Amino acid sequence: ACFRLLCSLLIPALFLSGILCVWLVVLLWGIRFWIQQRKKQLTSAGKDGKRPLLVAFFHPYCNAGGGGEKVLWCAIRTLQKKYRNVTCVVYTGDRDATGEEIVEGAFRRFNIKLTHPVKFVFLEKRYLVEASLYPRFTLLGQSVGSVFLGWEALLKCVPDIYIDSMGYAFTLPLFKYLGGCRVGCYVHYPTISTDMLSVVRNQDTRFNNAAFITNNPLFSKFKLVYYYFFAFMYGLVGSCSNVIMVNSSWTLNHILSLWRAGACTSVVYPPCDVQTFLDIPLEEEKSTAEYSIVSVSQFRPEKDHPLQIRAFAKLLKEKRLKQQPSLKLILIGGCRNQQDEERVNNLKHLCEELGVGNDVMFRINIPFEELKRHLAEATIGLHTMWNEHFGIGVVECMAAGTVILAHNSGGPKLDIVVPHEGHITGFLAESEDSYAETMAYILSLSPEKRLEIRENARRSVHRFSDQHFEETFLLSVEPLFN
Repeated sequence: ACFRLLCSLLIPALFLSGILCVWLVVLLWGIRFWIQQRKKQLTSAGKDGKRPLLVAFFHPYCNAGGGGEKVLWCAIRTLQKKYRNVTCVVYTGDRDATGEEIVEGAFRRFNIKLTHPVKFVFLEKRYLVEASLYPRFTLLGQSVGSVFLGWEALLKCVPDIYIDSMGYAFTLPLFKYLGGCRVGCYVHYPTISTDMLSVVRNQDTRFNNAAFITNNPLFSKFKLVYYYFFAFMYGLVGSCSNVIMVNSSWTLNHILSLWRAGACTSVVYPPCDVQTFLDIPLEEEKSTAEYSIVSVSQFRPEKDHPLQIRAFAKLLKEKRLKQQPSLKLILIGGCRNQQDEERVNNLKHLCEELGVGNDVMFRINIPFEELKRHLAEATIGLHTMWNEHFGIGVVECMAAGTVILAHNSGGPKLDIVVPHEGHITGFLAESEDSYAETMAYILSLSPEKRLEIRENARRSVHRFSDQHFEETFLLSVEPLFN
């Protein structure tokens, strides 16, 4: 009787599921057909009678002025130089600026001059990808929000080639399967990484894993299940890409693990303005009356400025016993909002608590020329972010001629602070003690030895130039144009 009852329920359920699947396939096919018809209506032929190839970049914050934006504008300039029949489109939510102002901003900030006009598609629903909208389940909320934002973009302009240049992987299947586009992406940082999974699994307290979760086994287990589910979904959508570019070996390892699309994945180092810093004359230090240690990074929690201050305080405590020249720690960075300003105030309080208030300088949102001057005068360049995905600031410090001391993880460890032609280019550390010890060691070296390390570092950074980016970018995106 139970078997007959089960069969009587199962057969209708399977039949209904089949009907729903067929209906869903027909619906998606209908939407795709409608979008293709819309594409024909929205695009017109050029002067030669041929329709230009539309290459669209999804970059909702294209006017932000960071390293990700430099990649965007360099990529567009590279395509314009290589392909004559291409029209570049940028999907952006920067509705407070005109297209002309955005292009002018790119030229002013990065010295990137485009050879042809760019078409901007202004999106109204960018608020859907703001982290502040999702105080809980932020990763999932922003990813679902990006699908709705991507749908708005697709309705306004249907491209031939779609490139996500800001890390919104959940838009990729939308443009590939409904938009009928060839799709690619440039991944600056995986939305979720195997490191994030291990942090939650090991119940480590970090800036993205609050103490109230790590202290509660039930919350930790629930968050781990949520992260594994999200990682599975992230892998599915990412594997839709025809071309995948990543910015470092660290990012490559995570993307290969999660997306499992090695055949179409390659490392394309971001373009760093190394030449500007290489123009700083490199000379042997003449004065040893005062040494400066410089840190260049935004005042964000993951940059771990407290570690820099604590390590510096430990160095000063030990230095005073040995009567070495005076030391200054100069923290240079950008403040984006009130939260960042509060973070700076907390760092200043930490300096006072540790008794180094007079030895630490904060330089906020300074002009580029002042940044160059500080780097030119500095002995050590300091970086403390755990698992920095690449580290443009590390490259700039090395190009400027400082002896770099970076975190022993991520991009700095795997790609940047590595031997060049068998010669040392800088140093790596992890803990407060190891940072203090390594800074003391660098300061104990002779000026001649430090100059040798600085010269090695300078020679090694040419592989992060604009020209190298253009060459590797064109090689990577070639399958999208064939």
